[in-house]
Amino acid sequence: MDQANDTATARRVEISARGGKADIEIDGTRIDPRAVKAYTVTHFAGERPEILLHVADRGDSQWSGMARVAIADPPDPGPVAAVFLDAIDPEALERAALARPDLGTEPYSLTKAMLTQLGEWARGL
Repeated sequence: MDQANDTATARRVEISARGGKADIEIDGTRIDPRAVKAYTVTHFAGERPEILLHVADRGDSQWSGMARVAIADPPDPGPVAAVFLDAIDPEALERAALARPDLGTEPYSLTKAMLTQLGEWARGL
């Protein structure tokens, strides 16, 4: 999306969340809390933040304006996983798995320890 052309449609959104409740304002106008059942805020570095309002099924709520609608398939994790696995040193993985305190003696315990170790490394632990 060309963000230079999108600047004119940017809206000021303020969300004040306390406990299980949130007050939402768009361009200074408060939204009826019963009209929104959930919201999602997404912000990727270098891109403008996006807020998705999940509208409650209310006959008396009226919405007007423009919105950018995007439909996306979840990304395929395969290529990223392949890059991650290609970077693993087999000797370091085996050493780390054998040194785990949760390494068991039952069948496949080494494989389980290696998978657990890979998961921790993937999460940066």
